[in-house]
Amino acid sequence: MSLVAGIDSSTQSCKVVIRDAGTGALVREGRAAHPDGTEVHPDAWWSALQQALESAGGLGDVDAISVGAQQHGMVCLDESGNVVRPALLWNDTRSAGAAQDLIAELGGPEKWAEAVGSVPVASFTVTKLRWLARHEPDNAARVAAVCLPHDWLTWKLSGATGLDALATDRGDASGTGYWSPFTNAYRPDLLELALGHVPHVPKVLQPTESAGGRLAPGTGDNMAASLGVGAGPGDIVVSIGTSGVAFAVADRPSGDATGLVAGFADATGRFLPLVCTLNAARVLDAAARIVGVSVGELSDLALQAPPGADGLVLVPYLEGERTPNLPDATGSVHGLRLVNATPGHFARAAVEGMLCGLADALDALRLTPERVLLIGGGARSEAVRRIAPSVFGCQVLVPPPGEYVADGAARQAAWLLAQSPEPPAWSLGEVAAYEGDPTPGLRDRYHEAAGQAAG
Repeated sequence: MSLVAGIDSSTQSCKVVIRDAGTGALVREGRAAHPDGTEVHPDAWWSALQQALESAGGLGDVDAISVGAQQHGMVCLDESGNVVRPALLWNDTRSAGAAQDLIAELGGPEKWAEAVGSVPVASFTVTKLRWLARHEPDNAARVAAVCLPHDWLTWKLSGATGLDALATDRGDASGTGYWSPFTNAYRPDLLELALGHVPHVPKVLQPTESAGGRLAPGTGDNMAASLGVGAGPGDIVVSIGTSGVAFAVADRPSGDATGLVAGFADATGRFLPLVCTLNAARVLDAAARIVGVSVGELSDLALQAPPGADGLVLVPYLEGERTPNLPDATGSVHGLRLVNATPGHFARAAVEGMLCGLADALDALRLTPERVLLIGGGARSEAVRRIAPSVFGCQVLVPPPGEYVADGAARQAAWLLAQSPEPPAWSLGEVAAYEGDPTPGLRDRYHEAAGQAAG
């Protein structure tokens, strides 16, 4: 039996799964926490990875490894391969002004959509490089190479020290803002526009190329989740993690000048049009803290309240928002009356508000899906699963709970071993179907309240 390891280095933690390469059966797993914050030194990821690997029983009997990690994070290295400054993560919004400057300097959002399939927002690496150039010019001048969290961890696992050994894949590269899914190539001119010079960037590997020995190329977390859940053309996946994501698997690249849809590539040679919200599962965490209950108890409370929460609406812009692009927005509660001033109504409004934001993400994709798959930590909430069909207006399929980013990375590692045209077929397990009638007026009330928050 050949074993493969899949790593998910996410915003909040590092997870490792060891699986049978042929069947995908879970053999063992481990995890370790990451520090809080939107600015983290990469050494913290490396330390957490070592802890997670140890708790998973190590890599001694593992034949191939792959890393999936949070997208967009800016890891800058000097000529010696040392980290120049702590990495700015995807959810760090300080580069919102830099994004607007870059959009204008290239000639508008249409030019960006044509160049790289996406219009920059504060999440994208290219905007963080511009922020660095403007606010820390001495550090910017020291940048000899720029890479992403998964690139850096793969490089560390390889044991290489030279910058030339840095490698990535087309999926994660497509979230930088300086790699084009249309041409499968970097845009050095956009790197120079952002940073003032052109640093070294990782080589973009094909899905079954090695990043060194038994290391697969790795990929971004959304691309790994797509692999892990076995998504194909016609599927839309809604992932409720630290961020909320709706993405589809497509055969052609896309470019949306509105900026709502990011025209990413995936980890298989296809494409992954994606809409992201900053606020997802942590909305439930925050609501539970406010009410003074656990997240599980919040779910129970939400299901006891009526659909629509008797008009109570929570706009969940707790950390600004990316879709719509409102980096300085805050959360708000609307329609509070005596009749809905209960913990249950607030719990229901929190779940419905989070799901309304994700429903807007689904709408932005402008696709008629064959399947809508709901995954991520937030999908473990029974309230989320039962309320989602009423908000989305369609049947929702929920696979068994799993670490789908780590699973997708493991499946990529198995693909490296197999060297087959497509990744090995692994069973997803029993999928539960949820249905529900749309809640009248819910999304209209949400849009009215969200408009006030934006205004």
